[in-house]
Amino acid sequence: MKIKRHSAAFAVLAAGALVLAGCGSDQNTPQGGGNPALDALQVECGTKPVSGEGSSAQKNAMDVFARDYGLKCAGQKLNYTKSGSGKGVAAFTAGQIDFGGSDSPLSEEKGEVAKAAERCQGNPAWNLPMVFGPVAISYNLPGVTDLTLNADVIAKIYQGQVKKWDDPAIKALNPNAQLPAKDIVPFFRSDESGTTENFQKYLTTATGGTWTGKGKQFQGGAGIGQGRDGSDQVAQSVKATEGSITYVEWSFPKNLGLSIAKIDSGAGPVELTTANVGKAIENAEIKGEGNDLRVNLDSIYGNKAAGVYPIVLNTYEIVCSKGYDAETAKSVKAFLTVAANANPAELEKAGYVPLPESFKDKVLTAVNAIS
Repeated sequence: MKIKRHSAAFAVLAAGALVLAGCGSDQNTPQGGGNPALDALQVECGTKPVSGEGSSAQKNAMDVFARDYGLKCAGQKLNYTKSGSGKGVAAFTAGQIDFGGSDSPLSEEKGEVAKAAERCQGNPAWNLPMVFGPVAISYNLPGVTDLTLNADVIAKIYQGQVKKWDDPAIKALNPNAQLPAKDIVPFFRSDESGTTENFQKYLTTATGGTWTGKGKQFQGGAGIGQGRDGSDQVAQSVKATEGSITYVEWSFPKNLGLSIAKIDSGAGPVELTTANVGKAIENAEIKGEGNDLRVNLDSIYGNKAAGVYPIVLNTYEIVCSKGYDAETAKSVKAFLTVAANANPAELEKAGYVPLPESFKDKVLTAVNAIS
């Protein structure tokens, strides 16, 4: 893994709660639900339930983690409330939960780093990147099931500069495709969205700054495209509209059977697969210090290497490095260890990718250092 260290330096709002539990005694069990990595784990299961709150972008991953945690630590459970990253950070710094789920690492400018250290009995909190989910460029173009796009073309579509599917810029990337002279109908998220934030960060980085929109509110060209509230709605709109395109978390087009474009960052078309997203993750730079694993997303979005799928969002579990009582520390470490080794097939089904081995080793080193 190529990890570079630098000095320190998507929220999707929703409401609801997730509670999953196992049953049985407080012992390490050999059952991993068909997951060899989980079967082989030696985990010291704690006696306290684990509580978390925050990002709803990782909610479906938490479903998988909670199931595997219940299998490995019988009788133990995860209580996770999907309330949005901001509320998750606030609940963590207030000491109301054991870990916070966030689409962004703790902010020093907002005072979150200092508040978290105070909550952790004067010890630093760590940002652990546990959940990675690719963002698909999904489209509906009858007769075209193999389509390649790049960041420049995607940006021009959402800026209104590329309006037809047979535009020369798209033809140049797809010389053998039968592209119709049909209007492109772009859909985007009208609500504040971590997916939008990461998509715009990708476009800014990959186009060298040609795309200037940023933040959780979509900022394309004036009057370009149609907004929809939520990932399900943009995906359903593409399914119902010939000639349409959108950006959306991987699980949605997979579940609806929609086409997904390959991305060419300069070294040829790359399909959205677990392996190709894994290459982006394992080559990501870490800009935090020690076990504070803040990911430099520019190192993913700007990766032009062959076989790398670069449009990826990540979420963090924010934990105390020290400051938990002994049993809570044991339970938190057990849960995070199981999460890092969660069932790859179940994660992919839910629209996420498992941590590549070299990256997982770094995460587990940090988890094991929690006390």
